[in-house]
Amino acid sequence: MNLAELTARVDEIFLLIGGAILVIEIAEMLFKGSFRTKTLLEMLASASTQIPSILVEAFILTGAFGLYWIIAYWVPWDVPVTWWSLLLAVLLADITYYWEHRIAHEVRLLWTQHAVHHSSRDLNMVTGIRFGPLEGVWSLVTHVPLALLGFAPELILFSIIAVLAYQTWLHTELIGKLGLLERVLNTPSHHRVHHGSDEKYVDKNYGGILIVWDRIWGTFQVEEETPRYGLKRDFDSQNPIRVWFSELPELARDLGRAQSFREALGYLFRRPGWTPRR
Repeated sequence: MNLAELTARVDEIFLLIGGAILVIEIAEMLFKGSFRTKTLLEMLASASTQIPSILVEAFILTGAFGLYWIIAYWVPWDVPVTWWSLLLAVLLADITYYWEHRIAHEVRLLWTQHAVHHSSRDLNMVTGIRFGPLEGVWSLVTHVPLALLGFAPELILFSIIAVLAYQTWLHTELIGKLGLLERVLNTPSHHRVHHGSDEKYVDKNYGGILIVWDRIWGTFQVEEETPRYGLKRDFDSQNPIRVWFSELPELARDLGRAQSFREALGYLFRRPGWTPRR
């Protein structure tokens, strides 16, 4: 089994699906007359996040592969690369993604990166590639247990990419609810909820491929009315630099007003919006 070719093929398939949906989205907006300059600027701002992200990922993926190989060398057991182990690795990576994603919402330092993905007031295919520059670092850390379990580095990287690639088609308003699939799979409807800033939608539907993890761990929310996309706070910028680093200025101000080391740690590692009780 050539995992490198399989990884590239999975990535290409979902990229083509996403590209096709994007073409339809743009065509629909042009037909309805809703394609504004702001829409284009929002798309460009989302696409611009790939510049720092790709630069960092080039080092992170290389480092991840090296780290996983080091672990594989020292772990005295290994999982053979077969179709069953591939499916098992993807399943475990999907569970890992749920907790990686959920913790990124609950720890402010991590939120400074993941908030970039949530900062658009629009939801379309281009929003799906809107990433914080250092999100891959957290992903590298959370998947170390798979290496300790004996999964080959190539299998781990395939699983990470498969879970992320699946989510390409979720960032759209074109696709409605999908019947019975909604019970098991993450769908555009479920993911629209995740991008909502309405109180009942905030911090819901963290799943990657499967939505069952949200149902199990109490973070599931069905889509009712159309969400208001974006951050809860007033952020509506299309300036690429502001988008890349949207959360860092406020974090720096909070750290500057911290009156103790404990408070500084609270600002870094407690939930976004935490303030000390004085």
